[in-house]
Amino acid sequence: MSREFQHIIRIGDTDLDGTQKVGYALLNIRGVGVGLANAILRKAGINEETRLGLLSDAELEKIEDILKTPSKYGLPGWLLNRSKDTETGKDLHKIGSELALQTKTDIDGMKRIRSWRGFRHTHGLKVRGQRTKTTGRKGKAVGVKKKALVERRA
Repeated sequence: MSREFQHIIRIGDTDLDGTQKVGYALLNIRGVGVGLANAILRKAGINEETRLGLLSDAELEKIEDILKTPSKYGLPGWLLNRSKDTETGKDLHKIGSELALQTKTDIDGMKRIRSWRGFRHTHGLKVRGQRTKTTGRKGKAVGVKKKALVERRA
């Protein structure tokens, strides 16, 4: 019933270490966090203490299927990274290179319509309301410039 131990397993276009526990190994996939990894394991019926290299082909396919179509398995929209997608209106979850491409597309769209966030992205400034007086200077002069000392005559 079980098969030989595999040291490298490919899930979601990412090579994962088979010696890690399943919950931790899934975190190495871009777009999968702790909450989503735990939800995937619960839906697939896999113990989170199991090593990834010991899973059967059927269990690996089940994990991959849940990653590709999470709404089919009843995962809530707030757990996914594209809830109410602007193009389709559906709850989607992007992983790996799809996520990177979608993020870049979103930022380019904000720049194109000249929103405030797009302006901040264009000029390389902080976008989410962080302090900018002392942090995030990136290459500009850092520190305080002191005025030249003027000799006092007594």
